[in-house]
Amino acid sequence: MIDGHMYEPYASPSVEPRPTTRNYTIESLDTGLRLMQLFLVQHTVTVSEAAGRLGVGRSTAHRVLSTLEGRDFAVRDPSGRGYEAGPELLRLGRPAGLGPTVRERVGAVLDDAVRRTGETVESAALVEDLVLVTDGRASTRPVRVGLETDRVRPAHATAAGKVLLSRLTAEQVCALYPEERLPAVTSRSLVSRSALLAELAEVRELGRAFSRGEWVPGLYAVAVPLTGAGRRDRLALSASSPADRGSDAA
Repeated sequence: MIDGHMYEPYASPSVEPRPTTRNYTIESLDTGLRLMQLFLVQHTVTVSEAAGRLGVGRSTAHRVLSTLEGRDFAVRDPSGRGYEAGPELLRLGRPAGLGPTVRERVGAVLDDAVRRTGETVESAALVEDLVLVTDGRASTRPVRVGLETDRVRPAHATAAGKVLLSRLTAEQVCALYPEERLPAVTSRSLVSRSALLAELAEVRELGRAFSRGEWVPGLYAVAVPLTGAGRRDRLALSASSPADRGSDAA
């Protein structure tokens, strides 16, 4: 929050069927994979919704959901009328390196960072073109950025996301952003892949990244690499503040 106002998490765009260049697609497998993608953009999926979104019959949608449930990739929601992402799907999607040992080590860094900066600090991991806030410590100042862990944000609009993207090759970044145009989260967000690649080159040279009102108007953040050798266990450390306290020297 800034001045007591909470900000909403970034919503991923809907997943649409992709044309295939192969002529031996296994339709049932393709339907199952597309259905799992729905869980990335919806908390709950009913049989009717799955059938409509995937363009299949209700009986087919029910069989696929039941199969996913049998393998723990989907579970019934509390109402019993729909399905949610199951433990196996969550395990696959969650970054590695977030076990108790890593959390304890990163927690000590967060404790030190919040003491040094006086601002809200967070650790974050890259999940496709999003960053997942894995842990954090809230500032004790009266006007501060609110802490929201286990929330996702657009990587290209956040300092932590830019740091993590900078550790990928240009080819890997282009694979995450196949289109030249990027979604504008605020009026200050980067809106082209070319601009993002240019800024990532600067981030590699500086060793840190900035976000200046690109994710939430009036919020400034600076981030540095934290830990992790492999792509799935890399973390970034960011500190966020209202714009009137933020500076590139932070």
